[in-house]
Amino acid sequence: MPSTHKKEKPWDTDDIDKWKVDPFTKDESSGPFLEESSFMTLFPKYRERYLRDSWPLITKALDKHGINAVLDLVEGSMTVKTTRKTFDPAAILNARDLIKLLARSVPAPQAIKILEDGMACDIIKIRSMVRNKERFVKRRQRILGQNGTTLKALELLTQTYILVHGNTVSVMGPFKGLKEVRRVVEDTMNNVHPIYMIKELMIKRELAKDPALAHEDWSRYLPNFKKRTLSKRRVPHVVNDKTKKTYTPFPPAPEKSKVDLQIESGEYFLGKEAKQRVAEQERAEKAKQKKEEKKREREKEYVPPEESTDKKAKKRKTSSE
Repeated sequence: MPSTHKKEKPWDTDDIDKWKVDPFTKDESSGPFLEESSFMTLFPKYRERYLRDSWPLITKALDKHGINAVLDLVEGSMTVKTTRKTFDPAAILNARDLIKLLARSVPAPQAIKILEDGMACDIIKIRSMVRNKERFVKRRQRILGQNGTTLKALELLTQTYILVHGNTVSVMGPFKGLKEVRRVVEDTMNNVHPIYMIKELMIKRELAKDPALAHEDWSRYLPNFKKRTLSKRRVPHVVNDKTKKTYTPFPPAPEKSKVDLQIESGEYFLGKEAKQRVAEQERAEKAKQKKEEKKREREKEYVPPEESTDKKAKKRKTSSE
């Protein structure tokens, strides 16, 4: 049946960007908040001096959004709270992310950008991904690359800001870029080199420029790196003889146990002292054999090399001439 709800919408034209998020203004606010919201985070001791110097810049940026910030140097904490002047409900969440980034050694001018619309952050914890400390340090260094080249390439391709510090990776940028960076970091810590992901991102960037490929599958253009596990190939300890054997209806004879072998050799019926004596004799024989082998190897060095008769004859001819 034809739908009765389909009506013409003259205001809905193709030039309208439906995904655009307009900035939240003071006029759209319904008034002051009923409850006060606050967030607190601790910061390490070495960040105290930097935060004290850059705190006026941080408070100035937060005042524009009506957020109050408190720096407690005794307790080593930063607190952000809503006030009567706060008009944007999302401002307190951005302020929470701001103090998190400041605690993770992100510079204040860069961290303040989190208050802008369309900007998000992600703090990736990488220490728990690798147990061995030496292996962790090597894989973390791969994210940076030589002289920070890999990190710079990731920042340009994903349009983000990345800071590798201690056991975390702090990322700032659009949501799409954050998703790509998290994938690269997690793969790198799982022993996948970041160069593979960088190559894939570069190809995607070039494909995005072509409007004809907007609605097509890009998988055929992307590189397919096969995983090679030659080092982990299992080698059997005992290689079974696969030659054809004559069929017999009888099962094979069971292997003799250690006790059976001792009974056959007569060792089972010996006393404790006799067993020790036999063991010492075997040890002495093995040592004697090793000593003789070493002696033969040493004597080989003093054996003169054999001179061929042809060389001697040639020498005689040259002397006679």
